[in-house]
Amino acid sequence: MYRPAYALLVGVAAIMGVLALTASFALDRPLVDPEGFLGPSWLRLPLLVLGAFLLDLLPRTLWGSRMKVALMPAIAKERVRTHWDRERITLVVLGLVSFYITYVCYRNLKSFLPFIMGEDKYDRELHLIDRAMMFGHEPATILHTIFGTGISAHFLSTIYLWFLPLVPLALAAWLVWSRNITFGYWFATSQCLAWALGTASYFALPTLGPGFQYSYLYTDLPDTGSSALMEALSYGRDGVLRRGAEGAVQSVAGFASLHVAITLLVALMVQYTLRNRILHIIFWANFAITVVATLYFGWHYIADDLAGVVIALFAFWLGGLASGQKFDRHGLASHPTSTTSQVPVDAE
Repeated sequence: MYRPAYALLVGVAAIMGVLALTASFALDRPLVDPEGFLGPSWLRLPLLVLGAFLLDLLPRTLWGSRMKVALMPAIAKERVRTHWDRERITLVVLGLVSFYITYVCYRNLKSFLPFIMGEDKYDRELHLIDRAMMFGHEPATILHTIFGTGISAHFLSTIYLWFLPLVPLALAAWLVWSRNITFGYWFATSQCLAWALGTASYFALPTLGPGFQYSYLYTDLPDTGSSALMEALSYGRDGVLRRGAEGAVQSVAGFASLHVAITLLVALMVQYTLRNRILHIIFWANFAITVVATLYFGWHYIADDLAGVVIALFAFWLGGLASGQKFDRHGLASHPTSTTSQVPVDAE
């Protein structure tokens, strides 16, 4: 069974919740819901669950019925009967709720970082490591020379910003459509672990990132969505720290790179749970380009990206073990060992 994943998923969300509440009380700063576009959390969670259900049911019903209204009820009922059993509903609700709690607490703990750790950062040390690794050169300057600062900047920015919708879309895909329930638990658990470990890394080694601390290195870049986001985050940080802005969070923290961690985690999940080679190539390319973009725009130091890789590998491995995956000898493939009502385990 996948009870360890169930316990780990709930446990991570509970620990993040306790830490966020404790920090909130200690600092006398309220918890903020940073993604309030659907209203208060008591409304958003049911809407997210309902949205996942409709996202699965409506397109399938419309396609299967060829838009013939008379055929729609039977197709919808069959899908609900065969796919939306108690196991699937439990996975979707538990996965979305746990991820939502973990992510909101991550955003708040990240916002509390300068109030707890102070504003003295380790940017200088990581910057020196970057230069040492590049034999005295700046990683950003090298990348600007290799890729140029024209159309490539806009392309890299687009890939970097694609991360924002990728996170919820990928989670919903594995929760709703994974044929084996254990794969859904695997991804949801690994995601929550990655966000929690990323939060811990911020407090272990707080930095701003080269784009904020050494902005002069990036003045040759054109205006892109990435530069606009960096400017907005800088303004938001100043509002929270200097002007006492209420109902806002500061979202600047460098070490480790969760863009790298999550895009690598998605690539690993695609590699291990899907058989489509084209998708393998797309998501590994997405990971590689994201790594380049983090350095190109100055979001992260090289050490940040390396730490992101470590977080992804650990979260992927632990989430896999907890959800009942058995990795093959060389670690290049896995198969589920947990029996579900829809996908029993083959006898070995």
